[in-house]
Amino acid sequence: MKQQYTITVYAEDQIGLLARITIIFSRRKINIDSLNTTASEIPGIHRFAILIDETEEVVRKLCRQIEKQVEVLKAYYNTDQEIIWQEMALFKVPTRQVTEKIKVERLLREYGARVLAIREDFTVFEATGHQEEVNKLIKVFDEYGLIEFVRSARVAIIKKSEGFHKKIKAFEAKEPGEEVQENQFLGQNDKVFTM
Repeated sequence: MKQQYTITVYAEDQIGLLARITIIFSRRKINIDSLNTTASEIPGIHRFAILIDETEEVVRKLCRQIEKQVEVLKAYYNTDQEIIWQEMALFKVPTRQVTEKIKVERLLREYGARVLAIREDFTVFEATGHQEEVNKLIKVFDEYGLIEFVRSARVAIIKKSEGFHKKIKAFEAKEPGEEVQENQFLGQNDKVFTM
């Protein structure tokens, strides 16, 4: 049975990796509902949060396929119950409508929204929450002449995970990488390649 899964991918920060990962989904005709990429707590490692609606069997196969990419360190998949997640949204509403009709204080308390900018022609509100909460706010602001709306991708943390950072540190302690040795001929082209 299909349900929402969040795939979390830890990978080296390399150009072109995102394109190769999204091709894995497009080849299987799987729509990505949300995609967030950001630096992780580990220097040089990025974290991808990919939201899809699929069966567990398909998601498991996707994770294995993603892990075949050289730069990918690990891919996890979780249901909504196994993660803590939020989305952020910005709403632009005419200032005149806000001051005349909306009880701003009630709105801010009820939905946990806050005002980011107030200009003569528009006011921008910010809210974080689950998809349903953001959708409710869209309806509320739509009644007051919503000018523009933008929503972020899902940001998620796995509940049971001790953190990938701890696993990387343990691996490095067990199998330290080789010392990088500087090339002794670096910068001496004229001495090495003379005829």
